[in-house]
Amino acid sequence: MIRFFFAAALVAFVCAKDVYNPSLKGMQGISITYENEEQLAFVLQYEGVLGFDFMKVTRLANDNIHVLVTAFQVPIFKKALENHGIKYNVFIEDFGKLVEEESISQEIARVAAHRSKARRTYNFSYFPRHKEINNYLVDLSKTNENVTVFSIGKSYEGREMLGVKISSGGSNDKPAVLIDAGIHAREWIAPTTALYAISKLVNEKSLYEKIDWYILPQINPDGYEYSHTEYRLWRKTRSPSELSYCPGVDANRNFGFKWMEVGASDYPCDEIYAGSEAFSEVEAQNVRDFVLSKNGTIKTYLTFHSYGQYLLHPWGYTSDLPENEPVLRSVAVKAEKALAAVQGTRYTIGSSTNVLYAAAGGSDDWVMAVGGADLSYTVELPGNSFVIPARRIKPVGEETFEAIKVFGEYTSENYA
Repeated sequence: MIRFFFAAALVAFVCAKDVYNPSLKGMQGISITYENEEQLAFVLQYEGVLGFDFMKVTRLANDNIHVLVTAFQVPIFKKALENHGIKYNVFIEDFGKLVEEESISQEIARVAAHRSKARRTYNFSYFPRHKEINNYLVDLSKTNENVTVFSIGKSYEGREMLGVKISSGGSNDKPAVLIDAGIHAREWIAPTTALYAISKLVNEKSLYEKIDWYILPQINPDGYEYSHTEYRLWRKTRSPSELSYCPGVDANRNFGFKWMEVGASDYPCDEIYAGSEAFSEVEAQNVRDFVLSKNGTIKTYLTFHSYGQYLLHPWGYTSDLPENEPVLRSVAVKAEKALAAVQGTRYTIGSSTNVLYAAAGGSDDWVMAVGGADLSYTVELPGNSFVIPARRIKPVGEETFEAIKVFGEYTSENYA
């Protein structure tokens, strides 16, 4: 009901502009603590409403919901929360200023890096553009015989979707670990964490002596570029929809396992729009075709997202647990312990539905149910919003790599 109240405002806005992107100026980040299901239901009424962007939704009693609210909606929303006795606090005063500061620091770091002696090598001091990501992969393959660059295809706008294979050679049917990142465009820390893993993995030969690694650092390049050049909060792909002012699809609702059954939308303007059909997005098709081409050799799958410090396994479409849940949890516990030993960062472990919310059509469910992987995880990296200081790139990469090593060791010990 709340959603339809603002429909007229959206229509009026798009008459003057091709694409609706809410203003970031004065947008506030609000952290909400709910005490019962009634309060949770009231807050979740605002999902999909004009001017509200839910960054983190959790069903854990000791966790908070994070939502970005446009300047116009802030006083109205705060008053509504107060009227319902719902506790909240503002943790981002002005998201627009945060983005401006990020943009400036990005440019300074990029210029400094390009002036250094190693200017052709990305140095993890800023968040790279898509072309820089691809260049890094190509450069690394030229200096390391165990690294091979491959393409899984092109995005809707024609960008090459590159990945690397890290292998000691030999048979092509060795068991493998697949890592991807960036399916949600605005989650910049995810691709850099995948790149950091690549940079470390090439020097850990014991990890790829018996198994192969496939790493795809950016599987939504069009959306990622748009989040750099046009709108920092862009999440979806960039394909056109039936509503010209609301392009793009949430590619992590677009995979063809239990597609559109729950936690997805058929309305193109929603952030969780699942597309006109399963695998409508060429980016999701490319990932699908790559996984299937490996004929079941991919045994472990990790997909990097942000944020929240969650280590999630299937299922995302139901609260029921998969038959191999004890193994999924056991390996995750070991990985989380290794990660926590670096800086004390702690992750919550569990199924996607039971920890966060139900969401069908995710890549993690599809890769395990259809793609043949025995272990599948969504790794929600640390942060307090999608804007994470560049100085956190290496620390997040370092601790995450310790968890990655555990998954690799398990794959090698149990499948090689």
